[in-house]
Amino acid sequence: MHYEEMLTWLLFYLSLFDARKTSAQAVMDPGGVVQSQVIESGLSTGQAGLRLVLNGSQSAQTLTARFVQEFFGSGVQHIALTTRDIRATVARLAANGVPLLAIPENYYDDLEARTALSAAEIDSFKALNILYDADAEGYFLHIYTQVLDGGFFLEVVQREGYHGYGAVNAPIRLAAQTRARGSAIER
Repeated sequence: MHYEEMLTWLLFYLSLFDARKTSAQAVMDPGGVVQSQVIESGLSTGQAGLRLVLNGSQSAQTLTARFVQEFFGSGVQHIALTTRDIRATVARLAANGVPLLAIPENYYDDLEARTALSAAEIDSFKALNILYDADAEGYFLHIYTQVLDGGFFLEVVQREGYHGYGAVNAPIRLAAQTRARGSAIER
């Protein structure tokens, strides 16, 4: 959405749903900073319900701002779906010809340096373009489709006790999407 609209939409969603907001985060995009605000509902029951992530940027060069410009305003850019077995889901997606976002190889070098994951586990993530994050409660695995017509893409997540959104991986996704977008434009 337009950066200037974030507060209005935040108040709208908070009043519409029995929801709470999490701390806002600044996410680095190759074209600038994207402000990201999460709204979650259903937490009073112990189960997360709806989770909305609102993104806005004052820089016209970010993917978020270009989406808003190219598609004439705010809209849904991506939907995250959950799975219990991300490796099996990736295999099914690939078998059905769903194009997945290629993650840069250096992400996995960095992952090896910042985690205690085994080399074999990191190699399996790399082969499937799986991103990883962890917190004190568990871990989080996720993949993305390539951006489809209309600027829309899907995310598939496997959450094992983890409560975050993989924010540490957002700059990697944005850089990979920017690179893929540049390759598509060159063709």
